[in-house]
Amino acid sequence: MREIIFDTETTGLDPATGDRIVEIGCVECINHVPTGETFHVYINPERDMPEAAFKVHGLSTEFLKTKPVFAAIAEDFVNFIGDAKLVAHNAMFDLGFINAELKRLGYDSIDQSRIVDTLALARKKNPFGPNSLDALCARFGIDNSRRTKHGALLDAEILAEVYLEMMGGRQTGLDLAAEKIIVTSETTIEIVQTRARPAPLPSRLTIDELAAHKAFVATLGDEAVWKTYVADEAAQ
Repeated sequence: MREIIFDTETTGLDPATGDRIVEIGCVECINHVPTGETFHVYINPERDMPEAAFKVHGLSTEFLKTKPVFAAIAEDFVNFIGDAKLVAHNAMFDLGFINAELKRLGYDSIDQSRIVDTLALARKKNPFGPNSLDALCARFGIDNSRRTKHGALLDAEILAEVYLEMMGGRQTGLDLAAEKIIVTSETTIEIVQTRARPAPLPSRLTIDELAAHKAFVATLGDEAVWKTYVADEAAQ
């Protein structure tokens, strides 16, 4: 299962009032595990950077004016995400900006059915919070010391680690399926084929051990759960 964990930085809070995307960061995951493939771009918003937004992410008008506009990167972005599920923290905020940019260029909007919101997942698991990305890092023991300011790619990378923990941690591939996905490093996965045993191993219990166990079960009383198994064995 392919998923894209993503984050955006913007000039403000509302694309309907003229705010624009200034950074997109995406991390590809297969079965919740990062593959090492990423998409990252700074974007010229074609407008000024409000001071409040600059304090959040540190991206200035001067820095961004030499970067490509969204129209120049839109096709690469759409091709990278493909038809994968899209995972973000407070995802409706990011999706609103992405769809506003895509609509401006005549692209189809991204349907909400493709979105996984980790903030909603966190609130469901921990309704009393806090459920910010920093709080989730603390809860799962994830190092976020690099996160001195918001940055789209860094936040997506951190969120990928958080999402993996929310989905069950690094043992998600431990099952009895014929094919397992096992984490071999921070960014590498390995597919391991498992083979079924052609014939069951013979029992290693001796006749004396079986008799001793049966005698012990007899001392447990009629309601003992072991009596069910003894009865089943006798019937067989």
